Amino acid sequence: MSVASAAPADDGSYGYDLEALLAVPPVEPPSAFAELWSSWYRDALRVDPDPRPTSVGMSGGREVFEVDHVVSGGLRLRGWFATTVDGLEPTCGVVHGHGYGGREAPNVDRVPDDAVVFFPLARGQGVLNAGVGAPTPDDGHVLFGIESVDTYVLGRCAVDLWHAASALRAIAGDLPLYYVGESFGGGIGALALPWDDRLVGATLIVPTFGQYDVRLGLSCEGSGEKVRRYVEEHPEGRDVLRFVDASTAAGFVRVPVRVECALVDRHVPPPGQFAVANAVALAEARGDGAALELDVQPAGHTEYPGVDDVRRAAFAATRAHIRTSVGRPSAA
Repeated sequence: MSVASAAPADDGSYGYDLEALLAVPPVEPPSAFAELWSSWYRDALRVDPDPRPTSVGMSGGREVFEVDHVVSGGLRLRGWFATTVDGLEPTCGVVHGHGYGGREAPNVDRVPDDAVVFFPLARGQGVLNAGVGAPTPDDGHVLFGIESVDTYVLGRCAVDLWHAASALRAIAGDLPLYYVGESFGGGIGALALPWDDRLVGATLIVPTFGQYDVRLGLSCEGSGEKVRRYVEEHPEGRDVLRFVDASTAAGFVRVPVRVECALVDRHVPPPGQFAVANAVALAEARGDGAALELDVQPAGHTEYPGVDDVRRAAFAATRAHIRTSVGRPSAA
């Protein structure tokens, strides 16, 4: 087992080999963790999403709409909704998150033809919501509201995923829902997933915001570096982060979760990613519905020889995981 180091090293391994990564524990929940998140979910369900879709054309047999909808506090955020391919009867809805910085357009590589999909853009991010409800990433998004658990942007972004799910159902009906999120979207997806019984499964791709006990000791090239430096100067910030640790939340899941983790990653240190997967494995051992599908990939947040093949296989695996998750008896 390799010994961890604080620096990312040339390859972004931080000194961890696979054996060490599979041994990284999730962070234990602070008092009232589940109660707080459950109360936020109940509050979110009371909000009428009031989606307002505007068609922006056809793409790959799907009609695509720009949608603005309501989230907590009356803020309206924008995203995209896309129908099934060629008018197929929908079997499920996919809520599809994004990496840090947002997305410029929908991407349906992981979405089955018979699924409708909603692409929420996080507050403050992306072409549709830059500066709305939070600063942009360049202007301090990841630290916005960190003074309090109730105002910290990572918690607010996770709550916004529930509002996106409500908007999808308001448009397409009460379909079983599945979540897909990468990096930033993987982390906030892990935070949102356990409490929403509309979600029957998820794919979390190189998820961030996991295992802050380890992560705060590791420098990186992603947004987590700003958080690490903030906590160095403001140690009280650690108490806020305990309530938005993706590895802690993942321990509460009760549905199948596919997690794609990278062995090396200079932007999201691998031990944080694997802590999320390891938490799902522990949840699976409880026997109340969680099931881990772990895909160990060579690297994250970078190009490398063979990456296109890895991505194609991962896209197909997510589509298959969606079908399996939706087909389970508990998803009916």
